[in-house]
Amino acid sequence: MSLSDSHSLRYYYMVVSAPGSGLPEYSEIGYVDDREIVNYNSDSSRYRPKVQWMKKMEDEYWEENTQRAKGNEAVFRHNVRIAMERFNQSRGFHIVQVMSGCELRDDGGITGYSQYGYDGREFMALDTRTWTYVPTMAQAQITAQRWNSPDIQEGERNKNYLENICIEYLKKHVEIGREDLERRVRPQVKVSGHEKGDTMKLHCQVYGFHPRAVDVKWMKNKKDEVPSYETTDVLPNPDGTYQIRVSAEVTPKDGDRYSCYVDHSSLEKALYTVWEPEKSSVWVIAVVVAVVGVALLGIGGFIFYRRKKTVYKATNTSDTSSDSNNPANA
Repeated sequence: MSLSDSHSLRYYYMVVSAPGSGLPEYSEIGYVDDREIVNYNSDSSRYRPKVQWMKKMEDEYWEENTQRAKGNEAVFRHNVRIAMERFNQSRGFHIVQVMSGCELRDDGGITGYSQYGYDGREFMALDTRTWTYVPTMAQAQITAQRWNSPDIQEGERNKNYLENICIEYLKKHVEIGREDLERRVRPQVKVSGHEKGDTMKLHCQVYGFHPRAVDVKWMKNKKDEVPSYETTDVLPNPDGTYQIRVSAEVTPKDGDRYSCYVDHSSLEKALYTVWEPEKSSVWVIAVVVAVVGVALLGIGGFIFYRRKKTVYKATNTSDTSSDSNNPANA
C-alpha cells in the first residue's frame, strides 16, 4: 500500500432551527476522501448516490439508510431545540452540526473522529484515548456528563463503529470506486516570482493532480531545500483533482538557481521546474479553487478541526449494518 492508498469515510450532519433559509431543514452528506458519495435531506427524504459507482450498492443499502436518515432527522430536530434552550434562545436561526468518520491509513492504522458544533463553534468532541466526550462550551457539559455516565457510556459503545462498521464500509466503497478514487493524474506546475526590496518571493502553483498526496518544496541548485514562508492546504478542484501553492523568500546570488520540486505517485521521477526571472515575471496564475468544505460552509459555516493532541473517533449509537451513524439525543 502506498501513501496514496490512505482513505477516509466521513459524514456531515446538519439541522437548522427554522425553515425559510433556503437550506434544507436537515441534511446528511457522505464523503470518501474528498468525493461526495451520498446525500440525504429533508426535501428529498431519500438517501441518494452522488457518484456513478455508488449505484453498485445493493437496493437494501439505500432503503436501510433512508429509514436511518429519517430517524436521525427527528433526533436532530429535537437536539437543536434542546441546544437553543441551553443557550437561552427562543427564536432565530441556529444550526447544529456533526462531523464523524474514520480513516484507514496506508500502514493499516485506524483513526476516527466525532465532533459536534453549534452556530459555527465546536460544542463537544469525542476523545478516543479515554472514550469520553469532552465539552468545549459550558452548555455542553450536561450532555457530556450524561453520555459519559456509567449507565450510558456512549463513547465506549462507539468503539464498534470505528473498529468495525465504518472501516468495513470504507473498504467496500473504495473497492467499488477504486478506478475513480485511485486514478493517477500528473500535476501541472507554474512558477513565478516578484521582488520585495533585496529579496525575491517565489511562488510554485501545483494543480490538476490526483491522488491527494504530494510533496512540494523550493530547492536551491537542486540540493538545498529552501524554507517555505507560506504553504496552502492541498485543496480540491471541481473536477476531483487537487492543487497546492508553496512560496519561499530568497536573496538571490550569482550562480544560484531555484526550482520547485514536485513528487507525486503519478510521476516516474520527481519534477524540477526552474524559476527564470525574465520568464516568470510575466506569469499570471489563475486556478479556480473549489473546496468540498465550502459546500459545508454554505450550509452552515461550521469548520471542524482535529485537535493536535487528541484523536477523535466517529460516533455510532447503535450497532447496525449501516455505514453511517445514528446520533444520540442531547
